[in-house]
Amino acid sequence: MSHHSDLIESDIQEYLHQHENKELLRFLTCGSVDDGKSTLIGRLLHDSKMIYEDQLAAIQKDNERVGNAGEELDLALLVDGLQAEREQGITIDVAYRYFSTSKRKFIIADTPGHEQYTRNMATGASTCDLAIILIDARYGVQVQTKRHSFIVSLLGLKHTVVAINKMDLVDYSEERFEEIKAEYLEFSKQLDLPDIQFVPLSALKGDNVVSPSESMTWFEGEPLMHTLENVEIANDQNFDELRFPVQYVNRPNLDFRGYCGTLTSGIVRPGDEVTVLPSGKSSKVKSIVTFEGEIEEAFPPMAVTLTLEDEIDISRGDMLVHSDAVPQSTNRFDAMVVWMSEQSMQAGRQYEVKLNTTRVAGGISNVRNRVDVNTLEESPASSLELNEIGRCEITLERPVVADDYRSHHGTGSFIIVDRLTNETVAAGMSINDGSSQLVDLNSNLVNESRITAADRTIRFGQQAATITVSGGSAEQRQTILFSLESVLFEQGRAVVAFNEEQLSGVDNKASALEGLLNQAGLISILETEEGIQGALNIQVDQLDADTANGQLELAIELLKQKNLI
Repeated sequence: MSHHSDLIESDIQEYLHQHENKELLRFLTCGSVDDGKSTLIGRLLHDSKMIYEDQLAAIQKDNERVGNAGEELDLALLVDGLQAEREQGITIDVAYRYFSTSKRKFIIADTPGHEQYTRNMATGASTCDLAIILIDARYGVQVQTKRHSFIVSLLGLKHTVVAINKMDLVDYSEERFEEIKAEYLEFSKQLDLPDIQFVPLSALKGDNVVSPSESMTWFEGEPLMHTLENVEIANDQNFDELRFPVQYVNRPNLDFRGYCGTLTSGIVRPGDEVTVLPSGKSSKVKSIVTFEGEIEEAFPPMAVTLTLEDEIDISRGDMLVHSDAVPQSTNRFDAMVVWMSEQSMQAGRQYEVKLNTTRVAGGISNVRNRVDVNTLEESPASSLELNEIGRCEITLERPVVADDYRSHHGTGSFIIVDRLTNETVAAGMSINDGSSQLVDLNSNLVNESRITAADRTIRFGQQAATITVSGGSAEQRQTILFSLESVLFEQGRAVVAFNEEQLSGVDNKASALEGLLNQAGLISILETEEGIQGALNIQVDQLDADTANGQLELAIELLKQKNLI
């Protein structure tokens, strides 16, 4: 390595002790394509003397072959690890790098700028404390800049540094810097970004990255590295409300039973009274055990083992909370969802939802709106496509703790997994604004549904209807019955048909249809001996045609008259 602490040679144990106790900052870089994200990270590593000498030599060799920085050393090659990235000069995957200074340890996530890799950017941002949003000084705020700023706000990052890069290409103009700063601040008024700082820099030249720039003496702020080393993140955690998802029950022998997990929020001490969710059973914390021994206090994000005074039934997926502040459990709540699959989202389809250490069957029961990340406007939607973001209603088979993501990142976030392919199709952040509720999924009371007939009409693009086919012979009726079903299905209608044999066990056909199929928004076709009041009744023997095809054409004409086709 080009630089190292003197303690490595004189006192390696003290060096390791100091390194272990440094505060860790996780941050990401994001912005439009070719704004210089990877170059900035390379510059941070290079100027902080965190590059091995043989690694630097290899980069210099690669620079002659695929470098994109002209006469300068292309420091982006330190981060762009995939061959496709190096050859195209872009970032595809989320690249992680690690370095430290005398004050802090850092984990950097270099996220893609291309729109088709927005899901990668959301993945990289989910664990970060701070976001560096790069803006090319030549072009100002771009569409992808707004998209990434919205995701940073959505994921609840409390600290944002807007790095206006490539200032060397605009002659280090203070006027251009202030112009872009004003443009971004105007846009960010619509977002929840509580702490925004602006830094003009040139990642390629090294201006204002680690050291102050001699070319921008008009800038009175600190270089980027100073901000990263000094930004206050200790109070970003929620220390008030205890959430301890149980990951593993540790029982090495008959004399010990401990519950392992990572505190996502709150502080726990021996003697605290805790309640287990979802069972509701209570006990007191007996001890807090770690690898080094017992401790008197634990706080996020510590991974510990808790022992309780009572032996109660606790398993993976349960959660320990303080008994005087038990959160509400719910199986229906709203969430902002980032769709990550190339397959369109299907409302009503069964997925597996993973929250913390628990997995529960469920899915998206309703899409309330889609957010245009360019304008932040909301529009009605019935589905989401790859990289789209929308507010959705999540329904689960059993109650869970789904906290508001803004105050509980750990228990307010989840992923949605396809049960057949095991693909992660979406990531979600729960919204607790009073819309969450506990729903009895076994209830047959239709008036408890929050989905109206109008909602179903919009979803299916049709009016619910009942069609009966009666008269004539059984063969004639069933020919018309299933032919009409095929015609309607080909027209994109949600339709189902039943003959008399299939409904032989139903005592009241009209009640069955009106109570089930029509309320589901479907078009139902029923073979009956007589018509049903309120339905479109087709009498086969009154269809004035000599052939079955002729009768079918007349039946289709009746459907057209009722606007069913």
